[in-house]
Amino acid sequence: MKTIYIVRHAKSSWRYKNIKDIDRPLKKRGINDAYLMVDHLKSTIKTPNVFIASSANRALHTAMIFCDTFSYPLSNLIIKKTLYNFSDGYLVKTIKALDDAFESAIIFSHDHGITSFINKYGNQPIAHVPTCGIIGITFDTKHWKDIKKGKTTLVTFPSDFR
Repeated sequence: MKTIYIVRHAKSSWRYKNIKDIDRPLKKRGINDAYLMVDHLKSTIKTPNVFIASSANRALHTAMIFCDTFSYPLSNLIIKKTLYNFSDGYLVKTIKALDDAFESAIIFSHDHGITSFINKYGNQPIAHVPTCGIIGITFDTKHWKDIKKGKTTLVTFPSDFR
């Protein structure tokens, strides 16, 4: 069995007009949501074997909050520039390339790729994954490269706790 947890980055700020999209920071609400969500997740699951994040500032900051709470070394956080793409293709490639020694992984990325991936590989349709939403899918396989339709085992959104 393999389990993937996918986290859409927390709410980012549009306050800064002269920065590139990749550099947008989290809003205060986004930071609060990230702590709220990771506290819930940590009480629900074992620490994933590997943490992977998009290179965008908002995804990295979200991942750092999760790493800190799970006591996962920041030096082990894998940063993938290809995850700063809004299609599910790079997400699929990242997951299928995971080392089979990992039973679980958590990826911090962006919508629309997340919602598309969830609906293609999970068994519970989701119209839209909100910021800081977390989805877990378990696959009945020994090899990440062989993932097919899995079972959606976790759907948690910040609105569940507000």
